[in-house]
Amino acid sequence: MALKTRSAEPRPSELETEAARLADKGLAGLGYREEELERAARLTWKINRLKREMKAVIPAHVYQRPEILLGVADFVGDSYKLAKLGAASDATTIVFCGVRFMAETAKILSPSKEVLLPAPEAGCSLSESISANDVRALKRKHPGAPVAVYINTTAAVKAECDVVVTSANAPKILRKLFAEHPKVIFAPDAMMGANLAKELGKTIGKDLIVWEGTCIVHDNFDAASVEFYRKMYPGVKILAHFECTPALTSVVDYIGGTGDMMKWVDDHKASSYMLITECGLGDLARTKFPDKVFVPMCRLCPHMKAVTLERVLSALERPSASQRIEVPAAVAARALRPIERMFQLSEDNSPS
Repeated sequence: MALKTRSAEPRPSELETEAARLADKGLAGLGYREEELERAARLTWKINRLKREMKAVIPAHVYQRPEILLGVADFVGDSYKLAKLGAASDATTIVFCGVRFMAETAKILSPSKEVLLPAPEAGCSLSESISANDVRALKRKHPGAPVAVYINTTAAVKAECDVVVTSANAPKILRKLFAEHPKVIFAPDAMMGANLAKELGKTIGKDLIVWEGTCIVHDNFDAASVEFYRKMYPGVKILAHFECTPALTSVVDYIGGTGDMMKWVDDHKASSYMLITECGLGDLARTKFPDKVFVPMCRLCPHMKAVTLERVLSALERPSASQRIEVPAAVAARALRPIERMFQLSEDNSPS
Protein backbone atom coordinates (compact mmCIF):
# COMPACT_ATOMS: atom_id res chain seq x y z
CA MET A 1 0.00 0.00 0.00
CA ALA A 2 1.07 3.59 -0.59
CA LEU A 3 2.67 5.52 2.24
CA LYS A 4 0.50 7.86 4.27
CA THR A 5 3.27 10.24 5.36
CA ARG A 6 5.10 12.86 3.40
CA SER A 7 8.60 12.27 2.15
CA ALA A 8 11.64 13.90 3.75
CA GLU A 9 13.32 16.98 2.30
CA PRO A 10 16.72 16.61 0.58
CA ARG A 11 19.77 18.14 2.23
CA PRO A 12 21.46 20.96 0.25
CA SER A 13 24.22 18.62 -0.93
CA GLU A 14 21.67 16.02 -2.04
CA LEU A 15 19.67 18.66 -3.89
CA GLU A 16 22.80 19.89 -5.65
CA THR A 17 23.77 16.35 -6.67
CA GLU A 18 20.28 15.62 -7.97
CA ALA A 19 20.15 18.86 -9.97
CA ALA A 20 23.51 17.99 -11.54
CA ARG A 21 22.19 14.53 -12.41
CA LEU A 22 19.15 15.99 -14.17
CA ALA A 23 21.34 18.45 -16.06
CA ASP A 24 23.63 15.63 -17.20
CA LYS A 25 20.64 13.51 -18.24
CA GLY A 26 19.71 16.20 -20.74
CA LEU A 27 17.47 18.77 -19.05
CA ALA A 28 20.12 21.46 -19.33
CA GLY A 29 20.32 20.85 -23.06
CA LEU A 30 16.55 21.29 -23.31
CA GLY A 31 16.79 24.77 -21.82
CA TYR A 32 16.07 24.16 -18.13
CA ARG A 33 17.52 27.05 -16.15
CA GLU A 34 19.23 26.65 -12.77
CA GLU A 35 16.11 27.46 -10.76
CA GLU A 36 14.03 25.08 -12.88
CA LEU A 37 16.56 22.30 -12.36
CA GLU A 38 16.46 22.89 -8.60
CA ARG A 39 12.66 22.81 -8.54
CA ALA A 40 12.61 19.54 -10.51
CA ALA A 41 15.46 18.06 -8.45
CA ARG A 42 13.63 18.62 -5.16
CA LEU A 43 10.69 16.63 -6.52
CA THR A 44 12.62 13.88 -8.30
CA TRP A 45 14.74 13.27 -5.19
CA LYS A 46 11.59 12.73 -3.12
CA ILE A 47 9.90 10.58 -5.76
CA ASN A 48 12.89 8.30 -6.28
CA ARG A 49 13.32 7.88 -2.53
CA LEU A 50 9.67 6.92 -2.10
CA LYS A 51 9.84 4.52 -5.04
CA ARG A 52 12.55 2.53 -3.33
CA GLU A 53 10.72 2.47 0.00
CA MET A 54 7.41 1.41 -1.58
CA LYS A 55 8.82 -1.03 -4.16
CA ALA A 56 7.11 1.07 -6.81
CA VAL A 57 7.92 1.39 -10.49
CA ILE A 58 7.21 4.30 -12.84
CA PRO A 59 6.59 3.55 -16.52
CA ALA A 60 6.39 6.72 -18.64
CA HIS A 61 5.13 7.19 -22.17
CA VAL A 62 7.45 9.03 -24.55
CA TYR A 63 5.01 11.96 -24.70
CA GLN A 64 5.54 12.80 -21.02
CA ARG A 65 7.38 15.87 -19.75
CA PRO A 66 11.20 15.63 -19.99
CA GLU A 67 11.64 15.95 -16.21
CA ILE A 68 9.50 12.82 -15.79
CA LEU A 69 11.18 10.86 -18.59
CA LEU A 70 14.69 11.73 -17.45
CA GLY A 71 14.12 12.23 -13.74
CA VAL A 72 11.91 9.45 -12.37
CA ALA A 73 10.89 6.99 -15.09
CA ASP A 74 12.09 3.41 -14.66
CA PHE A 75 11.33 2.65 -18.27
CA VAL A 76 10.27 4.82 -21.18
CA GLY A 77 8.54 3.77 -24.36
CA ASP A 78 5.35 3.34 -26.34
CA SER A 79 2.19 1.60 -25.16
CA TYR A 80 3.35 -1.88 -26.16
CA LYS A 81 6.73 -1.65 -24.44
CA LEU A 82 5.26 -0.22 -21.26
CA ALA A 83 2.56 -2.89 -21.11
CA LYS A 84 5.18 -5.64 -21.37
CA LEU A 85 7.67 -4.16 -18.91
CA GLY A 86 5.04 -3.24 -16.35
CA ALA A 87 3.75 -6.80 -16.28
CA ALA A 88 7.27 -8.21 -15.97
CA SER A 89 8.23 -5.91 -13.09
CA ASP A 90 8.35 -7.29 -9.56
CA ALA A 91 7.10 -3.97 -8.15
CA THR A 92 4.03 -3.97 -5.93
CA THR A 93 2.89 -0.52 -7.12
CA ILE A 94 2.84 0.92 -10.65
CA VAL A 95 2.64 4.70 -10.97
CA PHE A 96 1.74 5.09 -14.62
CA CYS A 97 2.83 8.35 -16.23
CA GLY A 98 0.52 8.35 -19.20
CA VAL A 99 -3.22 8.37 -19.79
CA ARG A 100 -6.10 6.30 -18.45
CA PHE A 101 -6.27 3.57 -21.10
CA MET A 102 -2.57 2.83 -20.50
CA ALA A 103 -3.06 2.54 -16.75
CA GLU A 104 -6.07 0.28 -17.35
CA THR A 105 -3.93 -1.97 -19.54
CA ALA A 106 -1.31 -2.14 -16.79
CA LYS A 107 -3.98 -3.14 -14.27
CA ILE A 108 -5.34 -5.84 -16.61
CA LEU A 109 -1.86 -7.32 -16.96
CA SER A 110 -0.99 -6.89 -13.27
CA PRO A 111 -4.26 -7.40 -11.33
CA SER A 112 -2.53 -7.96 -8.00
CA LYS A 113 -0.54 -4.73 -8.18
CA GLU A 114 -1.72 -1.29 -7.15
CA VAL A 115 -1.87 0.89 -10.27
CA LEU A 116 -1.93 4.65 -9.81
CA LEU A 117 -2.60 7.31 -12.45
CA PRO A 118 -1.23 10.67 -11.21
CA ALA A 119 -3.63 12.66 -13.44
CA PRO A 120 -6.93 10.73 -13.25
CA GLU A 121 -8.59 13.06 -15.76
CA ALA A 122 -5.95 12.28 -18.42
CA GLY A 123 -8.01 10.71 -21.18
CA CYS A 124 -7.60 10.28 -24.94
CA SER A 125 -9.71 11.54 -27.82
CA LEU A 126 -9.40 8.14 -29.51
CA SER A 127 -10.44 6.07 -26.52
CA GLU A 128 -13.35 8.44 -25.89
CA SER A 129 -14.57 8.20 -29.50
CA ILE A 130 -15.88 4.63 -29.22
CA SER A 131 -17.80 2.57 -26.65
CA ALA A 132 -18.33 -1.12 -26.05
CA ASN A 133 -21.83 -0.73 -27.47
CA ASP A 134 -20.34 0.72 -30.65
CA VAL A 135 -18.11 -2.33 -31.07
CA ARG A 136 -21.02 -4.70 -30.52
CA ALA A 137 -22.97 -2.81 -33.20
CA LEU A 138 -20.06 -3.13 -35.64
CA LYS A 139 -19.90 -6.88 -35.04
CA ARG A 140 -23.65 -7.23 -35.69
CA LYS A 141 -23.31 -5.26 -38.92
CA HIS A 142 -20.28 -7.26 -40.11
CA PRO A 143 -20.75 -10.80 -38.75
CA GLY A 144 -17.67 -12.98 -38.88
CA ALA A 145 -15.23 -10.11 -39.33
CA PRO A 146 -12.54 -10.06 -36.62
CA VAL A 147 -12.23 -6.84 -34.63
CA ALA A 148 -8.81 -5.25 -34.16
CA VAL A 149 -8.77 -2.24 -31.87
CA TYR A 150 -5.98 0.22 -31.32
CA ILE A 151 -4.49 0.07 -27.85
CA ASN A 152 -5.81 3.64 -27.37
CA THR A 153 -9.15 2.27 -26.15
CA THR A 154 -10.86 1.61 -22.83
CA ALA A 155 -10.79 -1.76 -21.10
CA ALA A 156 -14.50 -2.16 -21.89
CA VAL A 157 -13.83 -1.73 -25.62
CA LYS A 158 -10.86 -4.12 -25.57
CA ALA A 159 -13.13 -6.70 -23.93
CA GLU A 160 -15.33 -6.71 -27.05
CA CYS A 161 -12.55 -7.23 -29.61
CA ASP A 162 -10.45 -10.08 -30.98
CA VAL A 163 -7.01 -8.50 -30.87
CA VAL A 164 -5.40 -5.26 -29.71
CA VAL A 165 -2.82 -3.52 -31.91
CA THR A 166 -0.35 -0.66 -31.59
CA SER A 167 0.90 1.73 -34.25
CA ALA A 168 4.07 -0.37 -34.48
CA ASN A 169 2.53 -3.82 -34.87
CA ALA A 170 -0.80 -3.03 -36.59
CA PRO A 171 0.39 -3.78 -40.17
CA LYS A 172 1.84 -7.16 -39.16
CA ILE A 173 -1.20 -8.20 -37.14
CA LEU A 174 -3.74 -7.09 -39.76
CA ARG A 175 -1.86 -9.00 -42.45
CA LYS A 176 -2.28 -12.13 -40.34
CA LEU A 177 -5.99 -11.41 -39.89
CA PHE A 178 -6.51 -10.84 -43.61
CA ALA A 179 -4.76 -14.13 -44.34
CA GLU A 180 -7.74 -15.86 -42.71
CA HIS A 181 -10.59 -13.38 -43.22
CA PRO A 182 -11.81 -11.35 -46.24
CA LYS A 183 -12.94 -8.49 -44.02
CA VAL A 184 -11.47 -6.93 -40.84
CA ILE A 185 -12.91 -4.28 -38.52
CA PHE A 186 -10.40 -1.69 -37.27
CA ALA A 187 -11.20 0.93 -34.63
CA PRO A 188 -11.12 3.67 -33.56
CA ASP A 189 -8.47 5.67 -35.48
CA ALA A 190 -9.75 6.60 -38.97
CA MET A 191 -6.41 8.10 -40.03
CA MET A 192 -4.44 5.03 -39.01
CA GLY A 193 -7.09 2.91 -40.69
CA ALA A 194 -6.62 4.81 -43.96
CA ASN A 195 -2.85 4.45 -43.72
CA LEU A 196 -3.19 0.73 -43.01
CA ALA A 197 -5.56 0.27 -45.96
CA LYS A 198 -3.02 1.91 -48.26
CA GLU A 199 -0.11 -0.14 -46.93
CA LEU A 200 -2.02 -3.42 -47.09
CA GLY A 201 -3.73 -2.76 -50.42
CA LYS A 202 -7.23 -2.93 -48.94
CA THR A 203 -10.37 -0.91 -49.63
CA ILE A 204 -12.01 0.98 -46.78
CA GLY A 205 -15.66 0.05 -46.44
CA LYS A 206 -15.19 -3.22 -48.31
CA ASP A 207 -12.17 -5.06 -46.93
CA LEU A 208 -11.34 -2.84 -43.97
CA ILE A 209 -14.17 -1.41 -41.88
CA VAL A 210 -12.90 1.69 -40.09
CA TRP A 211 -14.34 3.68 -37.19
CA GLU A 212 -14.24 7.48 -37.51
CA GLY A 213 -12.16 8.43 -34.47
CA THR A 214 -9.16 10.79 -34.58
CA CYS A 215 -6.31 11.93 -32.35
CA ILE A 216 -6.53 15.59 -31.36
CA VAL A 217 -2.74 15.87 -31.71
CA HIS A 218 -2.06 14.12 -35.02
CA ASP A 219 -5.23 15.26 -36.77
CA ASN A 220 -3.97 18.85 -36.71
CA PHE A 221 -0.76 18.55 -38.71
CA ASP A 222 -0.76 20.27 -42.09
CA ALA A 223 0.53 18.28 -45.06
CA ALA A 224 1.07 21.47 -47.08
CA SER A 225 3.76 22.64 -44.65
CA VAL A 226 6.02 19.68 -45.43
CA GLU A 227 7.14 21.21 -48.75
CA PHE A 228 7.94 24.48 -46.98
CA TYR A 229 10.14 22.74 -44.40
CA ARG A 230 11.98 20.78 -47.08
CA LYS A 231 12.92 24.07 -48.75
CA MET A 232 13.92 25.66 -45.44
CA TYR A 233 16.00 22.65 -44.33
CA PRO A 234 17.55 20.94 -47.38
CA GLY A 235 18.17 17.26 -46.73
CA VAL A 236 15.80 17.07 -43.76
CA LYS A 237 14.25 13.65 -43.18
CA ILE A 238 10.63 13.87 -42.10
CA LEU A 239 9.01 11.15 -40.01
CA ALA A 240 5.31 11.03 -39.19
CA HIS A 241 3.20 9.00 -36.79
CA PHE A 242 0.70 6.45 -38.12
CA GLU A 243 -2.12 8.57 -36.62
CA CYS A 244 -1.47 11.45 -39.04
CA THR A 245 -3.63 12.04 -42.11
CA PRO A 246 -2.92 10.03 -45.29
CA ALA A 247 -2.31 13.34 -47.09
CA LEU A 248 0.59 13.99 -44.75
CA THR A 249 2.00 10.46 -44.51
CA SER A 250 2.12 10.28 -48.32
CA VAL A 251 4.74 13.07 -48.47
CA VAL A 252 7.07 12.12 -45.61
CA ASP A 253 10.15 9.89 -45.57
CA TYR A 254 8.94 7.43 -42.94
CA ILE A 255 5.70 6.53 -41.19
CA GLY A 256 5.48 4.47 -38.01
CA GLY A 257 5.04 4.37 -34.26
CA THR A 258 7.17 6.29 -31.78
CA GLY A 259 9.59 3.42 -31.14
CA ASP A 260 10.03 2.83 -34.86
CA MET A 261 10.66 6.53 -35.45
CA MET A 262 13.44 6.60 -32.85
CA LYS A 263 15.04 3.49 -34.35
CA TRP A 264 14.87 5.04 -37.83
CA VAL A 265 16.69 8.15 -36.61
CA ASP A 266 19.30 5.97 -34.92
CA ASP A 267 19.85 3.95 -38.09
CA HIS A 268 20.10 6.85 -40.57
CA LYS A 269 22.37 9.80 -41.20
CA ALA A 270 20.81 13.07 -42.33
CA SER A 271 21.45 16.79 -42.07
CA SER A 272 18.38 17.11 -39.83
CA TYR A 273 15.21 15.31 -38.77
CA MET A 274 11.62 16.33 -38.18
CA LEU A 275 9.39 14.15 -35.99
CA ILE A 276 5.74 14.89 -36.72
CA THR A 277 4.05 13.77 -33.53
CA GLU A 278 3.59 14.92 -29.93
CA CYS A 279 6.37 17.20 -28.67
CA GLY A 280 7.57 14.77 -26.01
CA LEU A 281 9.21 12.51 -28.58
CA GLY A 282 11.25 15.40 -29.96
CA ASP A 283 12.47 16.29 -26.45
CA LEU A 284 13.46 12.69 -25.85
CA ALA A 285 15.19 12.44 -29.24
CA ARG A 286 17.30 15.53 -28.55
CA THR A 287 18.60 13.97 -25.32
CA LYS A 288 19.14 10.53 -26.87
CA PHE A 289 20.85 11.88 -30.00
CA PRO A 290 22.60 15.10 -28.87
CA ASP A 291 24.76 15.20 -32.00
CA LYS A 292 21.78 15.18 -34.38
CA VAL A 293 19.71 18.19 -35.44
CA PHE A 294 15.94 18.15 -34.96
CA VAL A 295 13.59 20.62 -36.62
CA PRO A 296 10.57 21.30 -34.41
CA MET A 297 7.10 20.57 -35.77
CA CYS A 298 4.96 19.11 -33.02
CA ARG A 299 1.78 19.52 -30.98
CA LEU A 300 1.29 19.18 -27.24
CA CYS A 301 -1.15 16.58 -25.92
CA PRO A 302 -3.08 18.20 -23.04
CA HIS A 303 -3.82 14.77 -21.57
CA MET A 304 -0.20 13.61 -21.49
CA LYS A 305 1.00 16.94 -20.14
CA ALA A 306 -1.53 16.78 -17.28
CA VAL A 307 0.97 14.52 -15.49
CA THR A 308 3.49 16.54 -13.47
CA LEU A 309 6.18 15.71 -10.94
CA GLU A 310 3.98 17.24 -8.23
CA ARG A 311 1.15 14.87 -9.10
CA VAL A 312 3.46 11.86 -9.25
CA LEU A 313 4.70 12.70 -5.78
CA SER A 314 1.15 13.14 -4.53
CA ALA A 315 0.16 9.73 -5.90
CA LEU A 316 3.05 8.12 -4.03
CA GLU A 317 2.56 9.98 -0.77
CA ARG A 318 -1.19 9.99 -0.46
CA PRO A 319 -3.08 8.57 -3.45
CA SER A 320 -6.68 9.63 -3.87
CA ALA A 321 -9.47 7.23 -4.76
CA SER A 322 -9.61 8.73 -8.27
CA GLN A 323 -5.90 8.01 -8.81
CA ARG A 324 -6.35 4.30 -8.07
CA ILE A 325 -7.13 2.36 -11.23
CA GLU A 326 -9.60 -0.49 -10.97
CA VAL A 327 -10.98 -2.65 -13.78
CA PRO A 328 -13.96 -4.95 -13.05
CA ALA A 329 -12.77 -8.56 -12.94
CA ALA A 330 -15.14 -9.74 -15.68
CA VAL A 331 -14.08 -6.93 -18.01
CA ALA A 332 -10.40 -7.47 -17.22
CA ALA A 333 -10.62 -11.19 -17.97
CA ARG A 334 -12.21 -10.56 -21.38
CA ALA A 335 -9.83 -7.69 -22.22
CA LEU A 336 -6.78 -9.77 -21.31
CA ARG A 337 -7.36 -12.25 -24.15
CA PRO A 338 -6.99 -9.76 -27.06
CA ILE A 339 -4.00 -8.15 -25.36
CA GLU A 340 -2.30 -11.53 -25.03
CA ARG A 341 -3.18 -12.27 -28.65
CA MET A 342 -1.44 -9.03 -29.62
CA PHE A 343 1.72 -10.24 -27.89
CA GLN A 344 1.40 -13.61 -29.63
CA LEU A 345 0.79 -12.29 -33.15
CA SER A 346 3.29 -9.42 -32.99
CA GLU A 347 6.07 -11.67 -31.77
CA ASP A 348 5.23 -14.59 -34.06
CA ASN A 349 7.69 -14.52 -36.96
CA SER A 350 5.86 -17.08 -39.11
CA PRO A 351 4.87 -15.71 -42.56
CA SER A 352 1.48 -14.05 -42.75
